[in-house]
Amino acid sequence: MGNQRDNSVQQEGALSNDRRQLLKAGVALAALPIIAASSAVATAADNQMQTGATMTDAKSEEFINGLADLMAHSTRTPILRWPNEYGMEYEEIFFPAMDGVTIEGWFIPAQSDRLLIFNHPMPCNRYGYPGHLEPWKNFGGFEVNFLPEYKLLHDAGYNIITYDMRNHGRSGMGSGGINGHGVLEYRDVIGSLRYAKSRPDTKDMKTALYSRCLGANATIVGMKKHPEEFAHIKAMIALQPVTPAVFVETAVENQKIANGLDLFDVAFHKQTGFHLADVWPMDYARAVTVPTLVAQVRDDFLTKPSNVQEIYDTISSEDKKLFWIEGTDQRFEGYNYFGKNPQLVLDWFSSHIPTT
Repeated sequence: MGNQRDNSVQQEGALSNDRRQLLKAGVALAALPIIAASSAVATAADNQMQTGATMTDAKSEEFINGLADLMAHSTRTPILRWPNEYGMEYEEIFFPAMDGVTIEGWFIPAQSDRLLIFNHPMPCNRYGYPGHLEPWKNFGGFEVNFLPEYKLLHDAGYNIITYDMRNHGRSGMGSGGINGHGVLEYRDVIGSLRYAKSRPDTKDMKTALYSRCLGANATIVGMKKHPEEFAHIKAMIALQPVTPAVFVETAVENQKIANGLDLFDVAFHKQTGFHLADVWPMDYARAVTVPTLVAQVRDDFLTKPSNVQEIYDTISSEDKKLFWIEGTDQRFEGYNYFGKNPQLVLDWFSSHIPTT
C-alpha cells in the first residue's frame, strides 16, 4: 500500500505545482469582487468591472481557460491539525473506494453505538483548509478547521469516520485526477459506507452522514445511483451543495463575459470529457429520501441562494430543513460556522439518532 501511495504521489508531482498556481491565479480570478488578485489578468478584469466594461476576447479566453482548469482538477492541501491535538484518540484508516482508489482518513472512537461519517469540499481535506497560509489564501485568507466541530460531536457521544476524497489530502489519485463534482466522487462515499460496515466495532452502529459541498454532491449522486447502499442511513447534513454550472455562471457574470457559460462548457469539456450538464444534474436531488438538513451561506458571493433553494426543494425527503448562514458573504466561513455555533447540528443528529 505504501508503494502504491508513493507512485501516486510521483505521478502527481508535476500536477501539484500547477494546481497550486491555479489556486493563486484561477481562484483569484473567479473571486475578483472580494479577493485581491495579483495576476495581470485579474487586475485587468477588476478594472473593467469598475468601469462597467466587458472583458476583451483575449482576456475572456484566458479567464475561461483558467477557471476551467481550476474546476477540472483538484488540488492537494496539507493536513495541518490532528485529533490528538484536541484531546481525541484516533486511528489512521484506509479503505478502497467503490472503484478501488485508496481513501485515507481517521476513525475517532466514542463510547456509543452512534456513528457520523464526514467528507469535505473541494479543495479541502479531512482537517479543513489552510487558507491562512500561502499559496492557499485565495478563499478569504482564513483557515477552515473541522477539528473543533469533530470535538463537539465526539464529546456529545458520536463515533466519527472522516476521510479525504480522491485527489485530496492523502487519498489516492483517481479518475485521472479529474474532478467530477460528485459524479466520480460518489464512489468514495460508498467506499466509506462499506468500510464502516466491514469493521466489527462500527458495523451495527446507527449511522448518519455529514457531507460538505463536493462531498454533499457526491453523497447525493451515490443515493441516486446506489440507493441500497444508504438504506441504513438515519439522517444527513448537506452543507453547501452546489450546481457547478451556477458557480460558473456567477463567475462569468461578475466578469461580464458574453456567452461565458457556453465558452466555459467548451473549455471544461476539452479538459474532462464532461459538459456542465453532466456534472450533477439537479434531478439527482430527488433521490434523497433520508432526513436532511441543508445549510448555506445566504449571501455567498460565489453562488446564488436560488440554487440551494432549488436543491432543497427538489430533495424528496419529507423530513428536511433549510438553514441560512447569515452575516458573511464568504463561502468558506460556512465551513467554520457549526464549529462555532453547534446547537443546530447537535439537535439535528440527536433527534434522528437517539441514544439507546
